[in-house]
Amino acid sequence: PNLKLIDLSRSENLRGYLPNTNWSHALELLDFSHCGFRGSIPASFGNLTQIISVALERNSLEGQIPDVFGNLRKLTTLRLSSCNLSGPLPITIFNLTKIIHLDLSNNHLEGPLPNHVNKLQFLKELRLHNNSISGGVPSWLFTLPSLPILDLGYNKLVGPIDRIQKPSSIKEVHLSNNNIGGSIPYSIFYLVNLTLLDLSSNNFLTALEQFPGNNLEYLNLHSNLLQGPILSTCLSPQIPILKELFGIIISKNKLTGNIPSSICKLSLLSVLDLSENSLSGTIPDCLGNLSSLQLMDLQVNNFYGKIPNSFVNNRKLSHLLLNDNQLEGLVPPSLANCASLELLNLGNNKLRDKFPHWLASLSRLQVLILRFNRFYGFLPHSIASDDFFALRIFDLSENEFTGTLSTKLFRNLRAMKDKHKQQSYSSNFQYDGEFYEIPVNLTTKRLELEFTKVVANFVSMDLSNNQFCGTIPENVGQLISLQMLNFSHNNFTGPIPTSFGNLVALESLDLSSNKLNGRIPSQMTKLTFLEVLNLSNNNLVGPIPHGNQFDTFDNDSYNGNSGLCGLPLSKQCVNHVGAEPPSPLVVEHDSSIIPFFWQVVMMGYGSGVVLGLSLGYIVFTTGRPWWFIRKVERDWQYNFSRWVRRNRVRRN
Repeated sequence: PNLKLIDLSRSENLRGYLPNTNWSHALELLDFSHCGFRGSIPASFGNLTQIISVALERNSLEGQIPDVFGNLRKLTTLRLSSCNLSGPLPITIFNLTKIIHLDLSNNHLEGPLPNHVNKLQFLKELRLHNNSISGGVPSWLFTLPSLPILDLGYNKLVGPIDRIQKPSSIKEVHLSNNNIGGSIPYSIFYLVNLTLLDLSSNNFLTALEQFPGNNLEYLNLHSNLLQGPILSTCLSPQIPILKELFGIIISKNKLTGNIPSSICKLSLLSVLDLSENSLSGTIPDCLGNLSSLQLMDLQVNNFYGKIPNSFVNNRKLSHLLLNDNQLEGLVPPSLANCASLELLNLGNNKLRDKFPHWLASLSRLQVLILRFNRFYGFLPHSIASDDFFALRIFDLSENEFTGTLSTKLFRNLRAMKDKHKQQSYSSNFQYDGEFYEIPVNLTTKRLELEFTKVVANFVSMDLSNNQFCGTIPENVGQLISLQMLNFSHNNFTGPIPTSFGNLVALESLDLSSNKLNGRIPSQMTKLTFLEVLNLSNNNLVGPIPHGNQFDTFDNDSYNGNSGLCGLPLSKQCVNHVGAEPPSPLVVEHDSSIIPFFWQVVMMGYGSGVVLGLSLGYIVFTTGRPWWFIRKVERDWQYNFSRWVRRNRVRRN
């Protein structure tokens, strides 16, 4: 009867139901967090009249939160997050005058917040994110005197936000992924201590005329309906006082105008994401010289002119995305100074250049996308032993490259030969253990999909829609980690290498619209993960192999090869003469005029698979090939908010 403390937290093997019994009236602390309890929370918890702290987070509970918690007048801590609880949000909890920590996040709670609350004077933690809370955003949320962090993201709140009546000590506002609309209220200026403002994925139409306070460190307004020249009219005049700002994310809006050069005065700027807007003009030269910049995402806008050749002092830049603009000219040689560069996407522009062979000096480069430009000429002939060894996604599709492919080009691709994929590439911008995920485009069989979540070790090569000729080097078959390979719409001749039977991870193979001859190697039946095959429009002959995945492909995989026979084609095989040649040894000799090396990425046209990258969120636009959907996971935004907090703490 005098028991005051029960702490069985993190006892994962402790299972069963919480007892509906008379708990000790003297109990002050109850911690069953991270256990295996099931069932509902018993109403007998209302007998704990002396209780100060209740922690039940991360159990497999169900049902509603009983109203009895509102009667526990000494309660200072209530943690019920990630418990699968449902039903109405218990309004009586907001009458607890001594409550300090209240965490009901990651459940299925419904209903509105109370319109008026005036008793939460000591509340320092309020976490209600990832529920189904509806209704408006009451102004009292912003005026609690002790609350530093307000997190109501991932709910069903609607707007507009009520006018904030008085200043408070709040430092972080997380209202992302709701249905809040209207204008961002001018009264947000009362939040003079605000360091983080996340209003992303809502329906805001009008942005602030200026940004709150001079302590702002992180601003996230992505995926709203914001319009106009916000950067020049709102941000630019305040830049002299925003000395702490390190993250600007205003992607997926309707912004117009130019990027003001004054943005380069933000000396701590680490993340700049203005992607998927209608911005125009040239990219300021000074952006390339921001020494603190780690991610610059300007993709899917209307920028024109040349890419600045000012990347001289930027040793931290890891992700540069300038794809889907109207950029012209050359790839700036100063990018060779970006020693930390992991991802470079220049696809879908009007660049006219030879292959930028000097990128080989970037030892961390894992994704290179030059697709859909006007690159021309041969691929480089001299390849050092450590050139491009980290490449995992390599896309040169839709250009004007010519010549044959050398075996030397494929020797160095160690990341593509990594059987265990120990050096995984992530389509994330990672900082201090947290992630900012970048959208990835996939094209397969002329269906273009956009994914924002891709498995970290996806490996692909796309050389489609160029003018490559000669035979396909046998040592392509050594790239055993490849999951997507697209050599379609070129002028390749000779047989399909029998070494392709070694590409056991391959899920999509497109060799269509070439001049390949000979038989389809029977060794390819060992490719048990192969789900997309296109060998159409070549000069292949003989019987189609059978077994494993080859029994699942239809006529479309083989059309345009008059010499092929056997199922699934209607043409029967009669009197076959000659045997299939034995598997040749992979001889490392250079049969090409000039070697090639390219880092394929995310997007290839025709019938193969390809990828492209940006700041963002989940969109499946058409058809869903399940072989790729298995790679889709994790929500970027909540994790990136945690990244922001860690960064701020570390800097402070």
